Amino acid sequence: MRKLNVLVLIITTLFLTSCFEDNDDIGVTASEINDFVWKGMNFIYLYKDDVSDLSDDRFSNNAEYASYLNSFSTPTDLFETLRFEPQSIDRFSRIFENYIALEQALQGNFITNGMEYSIFLSPNSTTNGIGVIRLVLPGSPADIAGLKRGDIFYRIDNNILTNDNINELLNQDTYTLNLGVYNDKDTIDTTDDTIDPINMDVSLSKVQYSENPVFKTEVFNVGGENVGYLMYNGFNRNSETILNPVFGEFKSNNVQHLVLDLRYNPGGSVSTTAFLASMITGQFTGQTFEKLIYNSTLQSNNTDFNFTDKLDNGSTINSLGLSKIYVLTTERSASASEGLINGLSPYIEVIQIGTNTTGKTQASRIVYDSGAPNFSREGANPSHTYAMLPLIANGINKNDEAVPGSGIPPTFGFEYQEAPLNYGILGNENEPMLALALADIENSSSKVSNIKSKSAQSFKLILDSDEFNPLEGGMIID
Repeated sequence: MRKLNVLVLIITTLFLTSCFEDNDDIGVTASEINDFVWKGMNFIYLYKDDVSDLSDDRFSNNAEYASYLNSFSTPTDLFETLRFEPQSIDRFSRIFENYIALEQALQGNFITNGMEYSIFLSPNSTTNGIGVIRLVLPGSPADIAGLKRGDIFYRIDNNILTNDNINELLNQDTYTLNLGVYNDKDTIDTTDDTIDPINMDVSLSKVQYSENPVFKTEVFNVGGENVGYLMYNGFNRNSETILNPVFGEFKSNNVQHLVLDLRYNPGGSVSTTAFLASMITGQFTGQTFEKLIYNSTLQSNNTDFNFTDKLDNGSTINSLGLSKIYVLTTERSASASEGLINGLSPYIEVIQIGTNTTGKTQASRIVYDSGAPNFSREGANPSHTYAMLPLIANGINKNDEAVPGSGIPPTFGFEYQEAPLNYGILGNENEPMLALALADIENSSSKVSNIKSKSAQSFKLILDSDEFNPLEGGMIID
């Protein structure tokens, strides 16, 4: 959903001075950006030791190095060869042509029409698709147009959705959704189910949007005790200053239980994650929440993030002092979201409701073309705006446990897969995933069983809107 405009750049070249200790070397020309890609990855990449082309002694002289760089037509081509086992281990490192757009995305500023959705196979079809909206951003074009969670679109610009046209149709800056409704013919037999038009079309245009990651908060009374609910959709940098007043409200309402909804949270700032953990607890100040471990040549960069009672601006953290928390997750809960669960688990009881998370334990940061030792934005090469976001450190908890590559599984007995025809209203006590948490707080096993037993039609996923936004989320080191 969160597609960003990028600038197409012309790769320039420069005359390389000797970067090796061979006095016989002579200067050679090579791609300036490719030079940045290799040097940056050689310096900071987490899996440097596992990639032979990143070895410090890979090249014997400048000429060999230049020939290697010039064998790649684009920086992206070179970068992709340097990722370690991209299908299984490093699924997340990225290179970007426009670091300005990347910076904006990490701050929650992006171009969108305001809806997140999934495309599924249409009932009783092997070729056609339908879209189901799962999230509408407040104040966005989709919200203004009246779209809501659970709405179905079966065509775009009157075109039936197929594998051949989905990307083209959804990548447009402006398009019209043709809405429909699921018709089960009032039978349990699904072979005659259809998507019927409702003669309602909604035109949407993508705009620059700044997201408030605090999507919704509520307080429920369950059995005489107050339960706080927070749907938090991104660990945006500095969003702890938004979170802290929310926890102040929870404290003033004597919240004794917390349901933290991270089902669509792709991650973000590591430091913000530690601040949120401190708001949830409060009794572990000074103890290790998460550790970041770098590659073998950067072990001096290893960092501990501790529970704290102060924000960076000096404000006192509003802590709830909880010893148990409910966390709602899906396969879209990634990185910093997983780091929060992993970091809290040694200290308090975490009841995880939903499905396995994404499975990303590693942290990243933006690497600019400014050279060693920091590859920071200051002094970045003005001739281009390429930057990398590689994996640079492993995030582990105080017990040295990392998030599994297969993701963190839900707590036994609390497995739940969201169903497109039964999404429910986010923040409503009857929404299935929230209802499971409230039922357990009420200690009503019958309610838990009843919620989980309600069957709903499942569909085969074709594509998800997250695939249009490679810049979102991650576990980012500021």
